[in-house]
Amino acid sequence: MPIHIGLAGWGDHDQLYISVAKAGSKLRQYAKHFPVVEVDSTFYAIQSKERFAKWLADTPASLQFVVKAYQGMTGHQRGPVLPVAETNEMFTAFRDMLEPVIEAGRLTAALFQYPPWFDCTQANVRILRETKKRMSGIPCALEFRHQSWFTEDYREKTLSFMRREQWMHSVCDEPQAGIGSIPTVLKATDAEATVVRFHGRNVSGWNQASAPNWREVRYLYRYSEEELLEWVGMLKVLEQQSKHVYVIFNNNSGGDAAGNAKRLMELLGLTRPDGSSPNEPPPPIVEQLDLF
Repeated sequence: MPIHIGLAGWGDHDQLYISVAKAGSKLRQYAKHFPVVEVDSTFYAIQSKERFAKWLADTPASLQFVVKAYQGMTGHQRGPVLPVAETNEMFTAFRDMLEPVIEAGRLTAALFQYPPWFDCTQANVRILRETKKRMSGIPCALEFRHQSWFTEDYREKTLSFMRREQWMHSVCDEPQAGIGSIPTVLKATDAEATVVRFHGRNVSGWNQASAPNWREVRYLYRYSEEELLEWVGMLKVLEQQSKHVYVIFNNNSGGDAAGNAKRLMELLGLTRPDGSSPNEPPPPIVEQLDLF
């Protein structure tokens, strides 16, 4: 199916793993429910090629990966601009990490999500161009967090720039909570794939970055039936513009992402990777025990 639905990360969705005895089995169990997963751990630290190879070995070939770019590559770490040599090292390490998933043909995109202070300026446009050059040959999705990219004056220019530079659009559903949030823009910039990320609509918690548990507050939201029904039509609009639409639910804080994702699958008439109903319990994983 051209619409593929999954979750951000696989460790936080306890209801998926009731029958799983070992933590190492979670990703394998996850792959029974969803055809795509977003790897978020790479935002905090560039992982090893060996770890990625293990994730691939533990899962069926049907599971696709959206891999979030390391925070140092997207300017989330405030402070002095890093020397070019250090920046080159980050990008080289990130590209090396992706080799196993690229070789397996299971990389949907490297996701570059820029911070709320990354506004629409000439300097930042240059950064995007340079980033795309560094990632040459690798599919990349681009997600903004600053409203200036999609104002009336700049929206079409931003989309045209993304098409020219071959950035896949990461469409957002998020609270409309000021300049540090962006509207939902139903425009694909890549004929092959579009990413859609559901962040929840917790307006009051969206701009609480100074709170100690701000991530938990920001993504605390459960989508209503009406909101999901609205997205059925919106996803069909995007489906007409891209060969594949990859939907990621990131409203993890209250354990709502998996349930919302499964309900949206039902509304769209989608099945789990094995062809069964989204809410039918999958068979438990049987662990192979070594006798010696």
